[in-house]
Amino acid sequence: MTPLAPAVSRLLNFGHALDHMFLLIFATAVASIATEFGFARWEDLMPYSAGAFLMFGLGSVPSGRLGDLWGRRQMMLVFFFGMGVSAILVALTTGPWQIAVALTVLGAFSSIYHPVGIPMLVQHALKPGFTIGVNGLAGNMGIALAAVVTGFIVKYFGWRAAFAIPGIVAIACGFLFARAAPHEAEPPAKRTTKVVALPQNLMLRVVVVMTLTAITGGLLFNFTTNGNGQLLRERFAGVIEDPAVLGMLLGFVYAIASFSQLIVGRLIDRYPLKRIYLAIVLAQIPLFALASVATGWSLFALQIAFMAVIFGAIPFTDAMVVRYVDDRMRSRVSGVRLAVSFGISSMAVWALGPAVKAAGFQTLLLVMAVIAACSALFVSMLPGDESIRSATAAKVPA
Repeated sequence: MTPLAPAVSRLLNFGHALDHMFLLIFATAVASIATEFGFARWEDLMPYSAGAFLMFGLGSVPSGRLGDLWGRRQMMLVFFFGMGVSAILVALTTGPWQIAVALTVLGAFSSIYHPVGIPMLVQHALKPGFTIGVNGLAGNMGIALAAVVTGFIVKYFGWRAAFAIPGIVAIACGFLFARAAPHEAEPPAKRTTKVVALPQNLMLRVVVVMTLTAITGGLLFNFTTNGNGQLLRERFAGVIEDPAVLGMLLGFVYAIASFSQLIVGRLIDRYPLKRIYLAIVLAQIPLFALASVATGWSLFALQIAFMAVIFGAIPFTDAMVVRYVDDRMRSRVSGVRLAVSFGISSMAVWALGPAVKAAGFQTLLLVMAVIAACSALFVSMLPGDESIRSATAAKVPA
């Protein structure tokens, strides 16, 4: 198979950065938006963004199906142009329900990337673990951009520009992708490939573990990436008050923590997947517990550490899809998994504001430690590489 052109790979990775950046602009700018819309507290406006994350999950099913049956190139064009236009629509809203609808539309277009862009990127990869790690790093840099860029744009140009400017960038990327990405001869579902599939019982077990860990991982990802800005603001009260400086600190947290995905990507290509995955999710438990009582710079250090293990856990579900699922149906399998996991974990965005308002960040972080313990339990159910190898070897025709 011919590998993707470097320009296409770069645009796919940059698309991942945009995907995560767009979803977190609101969380970074929520205090400014709440003030303009007449809300006394940012927590009261936060639930209005839940529709974006719900559609980020539910939209993955039709997105994945269209990616396999219609074509991944076409769907990525819809992604770039749709994200750009919907972000500009968010910038034009004047009230909470308008922004809720516009963010939901944004979430629908953002649902395209994961079930379509990642399978397109790895379908010819010689080292899929490292390719996923680089792609994950790019996505997390988008999270860092959301913190840093949004903070500065909001401070100097207002929150509307924080949506409009990236929207224009996304549309420009759409035109570049249309020129760089070659037309597909046929959609993935019509390709002919020889695949040695897992036995049904092992495949079911892998899919169940993949889905359960994606739910718990998604809950932790949404709680942290949507709440870290306000957590930093609360725990640095009296130390640092400037929102632009706090945005830079949060961007630094995400930028440093993101490199864990490169390390994990290399490890996935070399060592048993289950062993690495379990070690990473177990490390999350004490870090959340310690962060629940930390303030100031100690909290900052712990944020880097717990975001590193949250980001480090992300490549495993994509690696399992690449390792165990036929490329002809990867977008559909990814779409269903993402719909279930992100559909449920989107509740974290809806619950974040009310939960912090009622119980505070200390209780929330302890709850996150319990969720991490559930992740470790689910990962322990994953079949080991030895049993998978023996099962697939038994199915290879003599």
